[in-house]
Amino acid sequence: MIHILDTQNSLVNTFLAQLRNVNVQGDMMRFRRNIERIGEIMAYEISKTLNYAPQQVTTPLATATINLPSDRVVLATILRAGLPLHQGLLSYFDSAENAYISAYRKGLTESDFTIALEYLASPSLEGKVLILADTMLATGASMVAVYKQLIERCGKPLHTHIVSVIGCPEGVREIESNIDLTNDATLWIATVDSHLNENKYIVPGLGDAGDLCYGEKL
Repeated sequence: MIHILDTQNSLVNTFLAQLRNVNVQGDMMRFRRNIERIGEIMAYEISKTLNYAPQQVTTPLATATINLPSDRVVLATILRAGLPLHQGLLSYFDSAENAYISAYRKGLTESDFTIALEYLASPSLEGKVLILADTMLATGASMVAVYKQLIERCGKPLHTHIVSVIGCPEGVREIESNIDLTNDATLWIATVDSHLNENKYIVPGLGDAGDLCYGEKL
């Protein structure tokens, strides 16, 4: 239940190349849009896994029967780097409910930290399909902490789709160790890089996704 999109050649490769390229990254609007476009592709792929039911649609000439999604979807995003990915998903799941969660590294050093959760706004998740998105899957600690908090406070989803753009083996292992990818969840990621550096950043990665999207933080 792990889907890595760049194992097959597609336009995802083009968007990833532009995200990584230091000569392109300075254009924040283009950087955000490339993340959005990967989110749109992810949404299309996830849509194939949903439950569908036939519905009648009246045209000017007759009635057509079309299979339409019957699942209720909630899009949940970790602030702030996840926002462009959220927008890409929302462009396709445009009737979905939405949830937002703040999660950040809190500690004395870049490599020694805990995950702080300070804000969560979400509808009920009971019996719905949850799509949980964050652009980078580094240590995986933020994704796991947010997932557990959502389940504890908002109910158990019918199924969870975890979505990231760039990850690493350490982050994937953290997800596998803490979230049931056999029954409860599916991981979707555009590419998996080689490793984390001493400061827990993905290598080769692309840098700080939040800063590249919205400007450097203090």
